[in-house]
Amino acid sequence: MSRNVRFHRIGGPEVLQFEEAPEPEPGPGEVLIHARAWGLNRADALFRQGLYSVSPVFPAGLGYEAAGVIAAVGDGVDGLRAGQAVSVLPAFNLLDYPMHGEAVLAPAHAVVAHPEELSFEQAASTWMQYITAYGGLVEIAGTQPGDTVVISAASSSVGLAAIQTARRAGAKTVALTRTGAKRQQLLDAGAHVVIATAEEDVVARIRELTDGRGARVIFDAVGGPVLATLVEAAADNAILVVYGVLDFTPATVNVMALLLKRLTVRGFGVMELASDSRRLAAAVDHVREGIVAGDFIPVVDKVFPMDDFAEAHRYLEAGNQVGKVVVAVSPGNPETGLHK
Repeated sequence: MSRNVRFHRIGGPEVLQFEEAPEPEPGPGEVLIHARAWGLNRADALFRQGLYSVSPVFPAGLGYEAAGVIAAVGDGVDGLRAGQAVSVLPAFNLLDYPMHGEAVLAPAHAVVAHPEELSFEQAASTWMQYITAYGGLVEIAGTQPGDTVVISAASSSVGLAAIQTARRAGAKTVALTRTGAKRQQLLDAGAHVVIATAEEDVVARIRELTDGRGARVIFDAVGGPVLATLVEAAADNAILVVYGVLDFTPATVNVMALLLKRLTVRGFGVMELASDSRRLAAAVDHVREGIVAGDFIPVVDKVFPMDDFAEAHRYLEAGNQVGKVVVAVSPGNPETGLHK
């Protein structure tokens, strides 16, 4: 049997529960994974609350990120084998393959060999964030040496991955965070400059840092009124990549600034990249190269035991973390064969 996270109605972390089910068998093109760690994302919380891009079908599972060991492979699967340590790419529909269970099915195209430089907890903290950062900063914005890259929600796992990604490209990184409480942690994580948005004049600071030009690349996960500020802080011909929405307040922006600065405002979701096999392969190569070079080091803020899964969601939603919130999956009963 396998314990899986399920919920039967939208709501807060209290709707989450564990349910037991027979361990599934992989079908054609599928892989059965005995999970060792799960990574939590804002998408998980939004999905549970009914605010995500897809709506849950009850009883619903959740979770995009897991790392573990292959227990079995289905027909037609090449290059993967039982006993192999792997992690999962966010390249599937959440309704079809929820990852937060002891024994989970994943499509083979979304399963990659476990980077030997990382722990299972770090591997479960890698692919969603670094692929998102790659897609927005490298593939779309073409970040290059000399660029100033402004990163909102910088203490999130994607924000930290974006700092490392921009630094690897040779850019100057400006991390935005609401207060100065996380300033030193963000500097330690690689940000060149940290701006506390509730305490400083964001536009004036960015102009000061760029000799009045503004930032050429802006990577935003907040939206809402912050978006108007970021438009004002942008340089001529800048690109503003919006990859998330933490503030659902409708944004009002200065249209004249858009026109005069010739700005590009581009929405980006990781599934756009992950649904294209060539783009996904390039992203995976980029992330692997960064890991091997030591430029990409996933930041794990806190690891929760599996039985405290709901508490991990509460911690995630409190927004005080710097880095990834991870759940360590308990070894199963030896009689079930889990995690042998």
